[in-house]
Amino acid sequence: MISSEWHALYTSPRAEKRVLKLLEAEGIECYLPLLRTPRVWSDRIKLVDLPLFNSYIFVKCKEKELFPLVKISGVVRIVYYDCKPAIIREKEIETIRQFIKVAEGKRLCTGDEVEILVGSFKKVSGKIMKIQKKYIFLNIEQLSATVCVSLDKVAPLKRIR
Repeated sequence: MISSEWHALYTSPRAEKRVLKLLEAEGIECYLPLLRTPRVWSDRIKLVDLPLFNSYIFVKCKEKELFPLVKISGVVRIVYYDCKPAIIREKEIETIRQFIKVAEGKRLCTGDEVEILVGSFKKVSGKIMKIQKKYIFLNIEQLSATVCVSLDKVAPLKRIR
């Protein structure tokens, strides 16, 4: 007996969530890794769930059950490796799930205290005033100033409660 394995499907751009719903409605076990990230509009900042891998969704099924899935609206093709549908090991899916958990715990929000890691303000802490796509604006009380810092150059301050 052939057991179910994880496979990858390639979807139309920005159709991953719609494809997920259609696959679940068909009773197919599937996984769409989503990462909650801040998105900035002119009037607000909102946390949205975006796919970790654009245009990819993982399905767990037997190989013969895989081919009819291409008929589902939004599915473009099956991902192949070495002329066969690519098989993703369970261990790799679990690693992705663990990464999502760790990444969710490191999310920064307006009002959080962070420490600058590099540059002339190294080891200076400040409160997040505004978050943009790749930058944050920090209010540094010691200097009575607001500075713009790249998101990858700061770390959350650990507070003991």
